Amino acid sequence: MAATQTTSDVAEILEHKYHIMQIFFEQHRKDITGLMADSMTGALENMLSGAPLSVSPHNEGASKIETMFKKFLSNKEMDALGYPGVPTEAALMGISHRFKGKRGSPRPSFVDTGQYEASMKAWID
Repeated sequence: MAATQTTSDVAEILEHKYHIMQIFFEQHRKDITGLMADSMTGALENMLSGAPLSVSPHNEGASKIETMFKKFLSNKEMDALGYPGVPTEAALMGISHRFKGKRGSPRPSFVDTGQYEASMKAWID
C-alpha cells in the first residue's frame, strides 16, 4: 500500500531535488526585500497615526511574495533558467492530472494539479 503524501511532503521533495524556493529567492531577492520593507513601513506608519496593529506587519509583503511565486512558476521563469532537470519531462510532455486525458500542451514545470502553487504561503517566524 502506497503512503499518502501531503502537499507539504511533495514540496519538500521538490525543494530537495530542484531547489525551487531557493532559486525563486535568489532571482527575486531585491523585490522580496523591498516588499517586506514596504510592508513594515506601512504598518509602522499606520501605528504612528494611531491605527491599532490588528495583523502582522509582514502580512502585506508576504501576500505579494506568494503572488510573485505563483507568477514565477506560471510564467515559466524557473524553466528558462537552465537548471538540471528543468523544464521537467512531465511539463514538456504536457502531463496534467487536472484533466481526464492527462495530456495536453506543454505546461510550466511544477504546475501539474495546481496544489503546490496554490499552497505556497510566505511567513515570518
